[in-house]
Amino acid sequence: MPLVPKVQTHKISSNITLSASGYNVLGSESPAIEAMTDFLRVSVVTIGPDASVVEANAQMISRGVRLLMVTGPGDRLEGLITARDILGEKPMQVASGRGCKRDELKVAELMTPISSVDTLHLKEVLNVRVVDILDALKRLGRQHILVEDVDPLTGQPRVRGLFSATNIGRQLGVPVLAFELASTFAEIEAALAN
Repeated sequence: MPLVPKVQTHKISSNITLSASGYNVLGSESPAIEAMTDFLRVSVVTIGPDASVVEANAQMISRGVRLLMVTGPGDRLEGLITARDILGEKPMQVASGRGCKRDELKVAELMTPISSVDTLHLKEVLNVRVVDILDALKRLGRQHILVEDVDPLTGQPRVRGLFSATNIGRQLGVPVLAFELASTFAEIEAALAN
């Protein structure tokens, strides 16, 4: 049985302060990888396509996220659903068209199908800056973009992480509004200019 080294404790420093933020200081020229939510370190939050929009919203609130991965059998990614998809105009339009209540809608009716999801490849992300990711998000008109790589064990493609405009804004110290995409990018760009 290997010996476990003893950990020595110390009395806390008398002049210690709290960190101002839970995030690293991030700038527009920072490597993009520093702003990526890495699913090797952070749990992916998923939901099934047959779940109700009420369940999806509750899951987002309880997990503190604004995007859920929609998965089917075998953890196959079928799409994405965002807080904007659930709380924006889209549910009312779909419910009106179907002649039902918003709360009766299923995730599958509001999600972005996987065939419409744009991604970045991890090997490319390693060579770009935060500002490049923001430009891509703005160009796509999206708050999130997935990052994919190849699982070394299976050789199959996998979602490795994601970029979120809101999260990048927070890391830059910019208070961003969840649904105002144009405002979000304007505030982030203003912060980057300073």
